[in-house]
Amino acid sequence: MNLFRNKEIKVFLFVYLLLTIAASAVASFISVWAVVLVVVICAISSFLFILFTRKRYQAILDLSAHVDSILHGEYNVNLVPDEEGELAVLSSELSKMTLRLRDQAERLEKDKRYLSDSLADISHQLRTPLTSIRMIVSRLSSEYQSVEQQANIRKVDTLLDRTGWLISTLLKIARLESGTVKFSEEPIMVETLINDIKEPLEILMDIKDIRLSCKIKNNACFIGDRFWAAEAIGNILKNCIEHCSDGEKLEIHSSENPLYTEIIISDNGVGFEEKDIPHLFDRFYRGSNAGKESAGIGLNLSRMIISKQNGVITATNKASGGAQFTIRFYKGAV
Repeated sequence: MNLFRNKEIKVFLFVYLLLTIAASAVASFISVWAVVLVVVICAISSFLFILFTRKRYQAILDLSAHVDSILHGEYNVNLVPDEEGELAVLSSELSKMTLRLRDQAERLEKDKRYLSDSLADISHQLRTPLTSIRMIVSRLSSEYQSVEQQANIRKVDTLLDRTGWLISTLLKIARLESGTVKFSEEPIMVETLINDIKEPLEILMDIKDIRLSCKIKNNACFIGDRFWAAEAIGNILKNCIEHCSDGEKLEIHSSENPLYTEIIISDNGVGFEEKDIPHLFDRFYRGSNAGKESAGIGLNLSRMIISKQNGVITATNKASGGAQFTIRFYKGAV
């Protein structure tokens, strides 16, 4: 411990040196032995002060280390003091605060597990009746049905697809929050990943006449889980397609450097309202330009998946107009 990095110690020693010089000057009018006596007494007293001050600062340093351990989740640190004094009182209060924080953390974790388990149970229970309804709808489909009846059946089928997607997404969120998902770590080529993602979206892009431009530099790749990475980036790409007007353009740029691999997905649509940008990845948040069928969970799921793979995602408006999502998968700890 470097005691002399503290400003108050430097100030004390400087003032004490001045007092020692002044006392020695006064003692010089008496005798040389008086000067020696003053210097010795001042030296001993300053040494004792530094000794006890060092002990006090060491106690503060140990207390600071204990607090840092608590902040990193080690709630079993013992802060109960063995002696009296102001530092002992402070240690006692910190010990009480630690117990309360640990109790709150345990309750929050319990509530979190309960919510995740409830979502998973509800999702599983809804799958069976949805499957039955889908089978009934398929049986109702017949060329003998009227045009209106066939249109209604198609609407029901579309709603079933939408409901199935919502249930599947909620189940994935529940699994991620409960910590039951184990992500694999394998090299993923961005170009191959984008090709896999855009394949099931090509029909939707053809219907809306949307052009997709991909520019992947230097065979960019990152370490992650291919399945979950495709889920996250696919949700973002699907979101951009849904918010693009017919005939617009989507762009995907990717590059790699020693720190991270970057993937930028942008469109030339209406973009985001400024008030919506800080909340775009919040669960169940629907922005001003959200579609009628938007549930506000797709982007939240994407952020959860990306953050679990040592990545970050941000959303902004392009200067030329349109939305832009920037994803970075870091090679080290974020």
